[in-house]
Order: sequence, then structure tokens, then C-alpha cells
Amino acid sequence: MTMLDAMPSSPLSHGATLASAPPAPSPFPSDAALRLERASWNELERTFQRGTMPDLHGLVGWEFRGINRLPLQFLPVAQLAGIKKFVKGFFRAEDGTVMGYNCPVVNNVLDGRWHTKPSDTAPKRFGFYEVTPVDPTARDNEYLHAVLLDYGKGDNPIYDPSRHLRDYLVQVDPANPDLLLGKAYYAIGPARLGALNYFILERYRPGVTEDPRR
Repeated sequence: MTMLDAMPSSPLSHGATLASAPPAPSPFPSDAALRLERASWNELERTFQRGTMPDLHGLVGWEFRGINRLPLQFLPVAQLAGIKKFVKGFFRAEDGTVMGYNCPVVNNVLDGRWHTKPSDTAPKRFGFYEVTPVDPTARDNEYLHAVLLDYGKGDNPIYDPSRHLRDYLVQVDPANPDLLLGKAYYAIGPARLGALNYFILERYRPGVTEDPRR
């Protein structure tokens, strides 16, 4: 029995149609996710290199709990900046493109519940990105076993610094589509700065199926 079979669903309402999907997992992070957060930088890199490409169809219509893991783990930089915990969601645009968004989260204890801001029922959605398999002929082709989250194709405001983010995302265990590991880069013209940080994603709750940018 998988987590999706065992746990009750947690619907979300924000003026958009909810995904029709299996029950959502626990509202708390798993031991596997917390172990990744405590892993060394080298261990995270090895885990990322061993990962597999997530199924885009399996991402659509879901929101994932997120944990940022910055290089200097002993310094509470992410906590002080309010970005240690977050939510990422995935949806399909009208043209069929898989897209995603971010939601800010109350940064309470790491093993506690995720509460989106300003509320769980009406979260802010921002930092949009396009999701595609990595194109080996494109500039952003560091990891061909990953999918690329390209914020430069998310129709974000021209002044939004998130437009320069390029995230790579892999599935940690081929048998578990609920746990993902990401690696963030920052684009400055043709140059790429990274890895800025790793981030852990774990399936959380159904999200919207209609484009929330409208």
C-alpha cells in the first residue's frame, strides 16, 4: 500500500477547479524528506545524480510541500528569510503546456504542518514557470535525466527576479513519485550561477487544474 492509498484527501479551493486525483498524503513531511533536508551537500548531489525523470502527467493538478536546503546548513538563513518552507503546484495551461507556481508558507517548525499564506483556502500564487524535459540542445541542459522549471517562460513581471531562475527536478526513488529533489540555478544572460540550493518536494494536496494566472 502506498501513501496515496492510505491517507485522506485534503481539498483546496481558490476560485478554480480542483484536480480529480487519488487521496493526498499526510500533511506532515515524511522521514525520507526530513533525512534529505539533513543530508550533506555531497549526499544531496549523489542523490540528485541517481534520480530519474518525473512523470509530468503525475505532477499536474497537485501541490507539493517544499523545503529549501541552502549550502551553509548551520546558518538559519532560509528561516530568517522566510523561505525555508514553501509550496509548489503544477497545472496544465490551455495550450497543453505543463506550468507551475509557488506559494508562500508560514515558516513554523520543519516537521509541522504547511500553512500557505495568506490562508490555506486562498493562497498567493506567484513565481510561475514552464515545466519540460531537459532539451539537450538548449542552453539549460545540465541534467538530461531531469525536468526543467524555467521561470523565464512563466510570464512573470519583467521586474521579478524569479524570471532568472532555472530549476532542475528529479524523482528520488523510481518507485516513489511523491518525493522529488530539485537543484536551483540563476541565469544572467548566457551565464548560469549555481547550484544556489537544493530543494525537497513531497506530494501534499490537490491543486488547481485551471490556469491561476487568469
